[in-house]
Amino acid sequence: MIDGPGDGAVARPRARGIRRGAYLLPSLFTMGNMVFGFYAIICGLGGNFRRGPLFILLAAVLDSVDGRIARMTGTESEFGKEYDSLADVITFGAAPGMLAYLWGLRELSEDAWLISVFYMVCTATRLARFNVQTRVVDSRYFVGLPSPAAAATICSILIFAPEYRDDVRVVMQEIIGAALLLVGTLMVSTFRYNSFKKFDLRKRWSYRAFVPFAAILLVVVFIPRATLLAIAVVYTLSAPVGALTYSS
Repeated sequence: MIDGPGDGAVARPRARGIRRGAYLLPSLFTMGNMVFGFYAIICGLGGNFRRGPLFILLAAVLDSVDGRIARMTGTESEFGKEYDSLADVITFGAAPGMLAYLWGLRELSEDAWLISVFYMVCTATRLARFNVQTRVVDSRYFVGLPSPAAAATICSILIFAPEYRDDVRVVMQEIIGAALLLVGTLMVSTFRYNSFKKFDLRKRWSYRAFVPFAAILLVVVFIPRATLLAIAVVYTLSAPVGALTYSS
């Protein structure tokens, strides 16, 4: 069968359409990231402090996917990088800070909103620094606590914290306020956090590795809130503790 003269012309627009779709796909995940972050704030305004943090955690999953899709499809761009950072400021900066403030931080002091603002500013600073350092740092590590991990730490505290009676609630409010200050500071610090980018799930693993993996999975299933909090806190403190241990 001989191709007609118009077959190539038809194929080229189709190829261009597929290419445009490939460029759009990572941005769709970034949009989902923003939508989840904004909806988390809506949940906080409605007093739902269990659902709001969960949507931020879901947004963190989308945030980890959009970059991988862009690299897999060869559609990385400066626009995508800046767009992703703007979305992260909303989802991992403004949303966790707002949820913490609405949950109970505002009851501590009329100026407690400044703590949430400090956290948000640190998130924006961390993301801006990441954008200009991507080509000059070791890809195995993040310089400063990554903003999704920082948001996961704040959200894990909010999810773990039940409705305590008044005397214990004050303590929890102080813990969340201190967490915002500490996590915000770690984001703009120079501590190096493992990025796990060299972790390869495709390589062959010994059957012995499945024993601790299965144990961790069971713990996550049966006590998810405590497990999430433990994982977030361990990762958040891993870099400063490691640096102190190494220096001593």
